[in-house]
Amino acid sequence: MRIFPGKWLRIKICKKNTFLLLLFWASCWILGSTFLFLHRSLFSGRCTDEESKKILAGLCYDYNNRAVTGDLCEDLCVTEKLMYKHCLYYQRGKKVLQADWQGTPVILKSKNDAFSKFQAPLFLDESDAQSLTDTELLLMVAVEIKNTLGLDLPNSTLLPLWPERKHSQNWKVELASMWSLYQQEEYLLFNLLQDFSRHVLHIVGTCGHFYAVEFLSAGHSWKQNLFSLEEVVGQCKTVLDIAISFLDMVHQFDNEFSHRLHLCDVKPENFAIRSDLTVVAIDMDMAFFEPKMRTILEQKCTSDKDCNFFDCFSTCDLKTFMCGAQRENSNLQVICDKIFRHWFTQTMMGFIRPFPLQAELHKTVQKCAESTNMESLFSDLYSLLQESQKQLHRGYM
Repeated sequence: MRIFPGKWLRIKICKKNTFLLLLFWASCWILGSTFLFLHRSLFSGRCTDEESKKILAGLCYDYNNRAVTGDLCEDLCVTEKLMYKHCLYYQRGKKVLQADWQGTPVILKSKNDAFSKFQAPLFLDESDAQSLTDTELLLMVAVEIKNTLGLDLPNSTLLPLWPERKHSQNWKVELASMWSLYQQEEYLLFNLLQDFSRHVLHIVGTCGHFYAVEFLSAGHSWKQNLFSLEEVVGQCKTVLDIAISFLDMVHQFDNEFSHRLHLCDVKPENFAIRSDLTVVAIDMDMAFFEPKMRTILEQKCTSDKDCNFFDCFSTCDLKTFMCGAQRENSNLQVICDKIFRHWFTQTMMGFIRPFPLQAELHKTVQKCAESTNMESLFSDLYSLLQESQKQLHRGYM
């Protein structure tokens, strides 16, 4: 293929800009990761291999003494097919560890380090617990899940969460183990949504109060998927595909469940990207369905600042001195502000030129980050991203 001098020069400039962009993002990621590590170490307890191994040894002690059970306990505590690798972080009591399960990396999570820190179902201590019917037990499970998620779930939804082994000798241990998981919001969200959404992690298995999820590394995946391509056009396509996947996730969380799912902690490290460029929420400790969101926001206040709950906020009524139960901002607005705004700046898009409709995208993202009229902005932004994809495809066939 013949390359004209002008075109060759533009390619060299683009490749240079691409390298500068890669260097810039790598530096930012290292600084961000360092800050995150220091923050978690200083304020959330030191994340060490020694402490993590103690935690898992305690879990296996409980398993060997028939206090807990789960489909991964045997592999973790007996056959050692599930092997601890290293500690990822401790945060507000939550433990997140990386392990290897038969050659596949997985993440082990729990809200607390010890099984004893979870509230056990009181009725298990009663002498007539065995006489409880499945319907009565399901009702108790529903109450516990409502306490955790703020949701009334039908039996058809609860059944996948419920181990129907009441007549086995080990059913009390199974129920106690499940009860510790029912008290963890993130476990319930992943379990309830994994069959309905491509945008949440899949649960691999459990042991006692720990649950294992598929491994998707936020830092590695973002850097690899966004900036490993040598061709500038390929990078543009990747950014557009990921942005559209973010919008697909927003649409699903806003519209496709019985209640809106609010994301109150939006930052790059709480998301990962699969090999097909699907965006996945990997940390949902601050995700709440509408009923619980309203309960969280409806608090006493003296100003609007008192009504801010991380990335979710409402306004203060100075007559009643109560925050409004209705969230004022939205998932889309926060994603535009904290993620898209950094991608679709004029400076950034200048680095990865040519970027179709870059001025329009920049303007729309800025408006999205600052406006509350999300319905029209969602459509405008989605259409712009799709049209940009088409123009990119037509221009570089």
